[in-house]
Amino acid sequence: MTITRESSDPGTTHDGHPAARRAWVRHLLGMPFSVHVRGPQALGPEVDALVGQALAVVRDVDRCFNPFRPDSELSLLNAGLLAGEDGSPQLREVTALCEQARALTGGAFDAELPDARGRRRLDPSGLLKGWAVERAAAELTLLEGHDWVVSAGSDLRVSCVPGSSWRVGVQDPADPTRLLRVLELSSGAVATSGGARAGARVVHPASGQPADGARAVTVVGDSAVWADAFATAGVVKGAGAFAWLSALPGYEAAVVERDGRTRSTWGPGARPR
Repeated sequence: MTITRESSDPGTTHDGHPAARRAWVRHLLGMPFSVHVRGPQALGPEVDALVGQALAVVRDVDRCFNPFRPDSELSLLNAGLLAGEDGSPQLREVTALCEQARALTGGAFDAELPDARGRRRLDPSGLLKGWAVERAAAELTLLEGHDWVVSAGSDLRVSCVPGSSWRVGVQDPADPTRLLRVLELSSGAVATSGGARAGARVVHPASGQPADGARAVTVVGDSAVWADAFATAGVVKGAGAFAWLSALPGYEAAVVERDGRTRSTWGPGARPR
């Protein structure tokens, strides 16, 4: 399952003209990372500067956690060349969040994964996208009077002015041309794990083998970090994912089972937020 975006109402400026909309897209964290802004000054230099700051934050995240860069802190840590306590505040924060996620999910989320040789290594990718989205979104809180979306792959965060919203389309993992559901959101976060294109990246923490108990899991809530972590854990839990996700306070979820059946915690026609 992946996420697509479309505006539910483009809005208008004070003179009745459609509100401007602009998108910034960069390749960061190994995927397209984008910011979409809609509002009266979306094409102006002030908005451009704020978005530039948000993207700079993500570039810092990429430098710290890129597993393909031998000089990243993550690579140095996994090579035994850096102690966790000597890492940057970013590294220590993400490591602490991973430990918290392991406790909250009963071990279904675990960033300590076995490599090809069976050695344990830190792989925070199960919540890193959501964390990067939240850090970028924090830079946009000064963007008053505008709607915006920060997106990293299938994880995103939404913010809108009162009366406005974005539509988030949840794609069918078996048919990317078909939408399973359209969620109308004015604020909050959405994250999806699994799916036809991304499922093999979610692995069982104990074995390191691909988790295939569910085709895809989508989680909606206030935090992109926890939506990401809970969606990852849901794919690992497989058949038990829906019951577990249904009990999470403050979050809604949809699970596409192995047989293609979809179960969600929001009913027909309901908006999760």
